[in-house]
Amino acid sequence: MQSIAVYCGASTGNKEIYKNAAKKIGDWLVSHDLELVYGGGGIGLMGILAKEVIKNHGQVHGIMPKQLVDRNASFEGLTNLTIVENINVRKQKMMDLSDGCLALPGGPGTLEEITEAFSWARLGDNQNPCVFYNVNGYYDPLKAMFDNMVTNAFLPKDDREKLLFSNSLDNIYKFMNSYIPPKIRTYKK
Repeated sequence: MQSIAVYCGASTGNKEIYKNAAKKIGDWLVSHDLELVYGGGGIGLMGILAKEVIKNHGQVHGIMPKQLVDRNASFEGLTNLTIVENINVRKQKMMDLSDGCLALPGGPGTLEEITEAFSWARLGDNQNPCVFYNVNGYYDPLKAMFDNMVTNAFLPKDDREKLLFSNSLDNIYKFMNSYIPPKIRTYKK
């Protein structure tokens, strides 16, 4: 692994633990010599994360749609900032430039990006492991939903095991390093 796409929001949430988690991810990336690939913003958890990586002399590659750059949302001082046409291009570019996908606690955009990455993995369009950094049990309801998908036969158990919910960075690193993408489904008519 050389780089990790981290999905996180332009908000910090209402608990200090989320800010601390962003810093912890930043330190973890640098300690494992992993480049951060992220949305390119300088506020919220995105800003905290990027600043922590930069502070520790790590590499940060932001990917931001032009409309957000035009609104002054980009963070100055990144190792690299790629400006793209729209959010869909950003999502594809983030997956293309990374070896893993990791979501910090966040809002609808964070959720949409990481679940799309997992969905694309099931289609064969994303070879990256997908992980929810489950800080303070934030993603417990979503974990239960994915388990419910298995119970109700909407998600094969083997595919569910390709998605990790964890608050342990050691477990996350092991999962990502030993990850084998889901088997691509075939269909019978």
